[in-house]
Amino acid sequence: METATMGRVQVELTVESVEDLWAARKGEIPPEKVRKVVIPDALVDTGASTIALPTSVIEQLGLKKVKERPVRAATGPGTVSVYDVVQFTIQGRDGKLEVIEVPDGNPALVGQLPLEMLCFVVDMKNHRLVGDPFTGGEQVLDLF
Repeated sequence: METATMGRVQVELTVESVEDLWAARKGEIPPEKVRKVVIPDALVDTGASTIALPTSVIEQLGLKKVKERPVRAATGPGTVSVYDVVQFTIQGRDGKLEVIEVPDGNPALVGQLPLEMLCFVVDMKNHRLVGDPFTGGEQVLDLF
């Protein structure tokens, strides 16, 4: 009998300040001044809803807190801080979402909303993200 092994799926996640991107588009700042952080080992967490970033990454991007939200976590209920929208990129596909804060020392998390937005599914056998077979592996928008 063969034993299956489980493992972590990690991806390179690039996050950029949308506020800076808009300022660059309007010519208010040069494109090279857009604050951007590349996280080489973001953890894909299908139990999470959205993108979670450590405090230091939020500070590097200059994000502002917009609200607090209740959270259900493995440690029990609590409250998290929600920050400005970022543009995020994984494997050449990009989207925009608000992010939640996790303390430094915790990994950046990529949850279900960004995975669905970018049309990725988890290939646990090979520990990677792949394009959703339902969309032919491509990033598409649903309009139904």
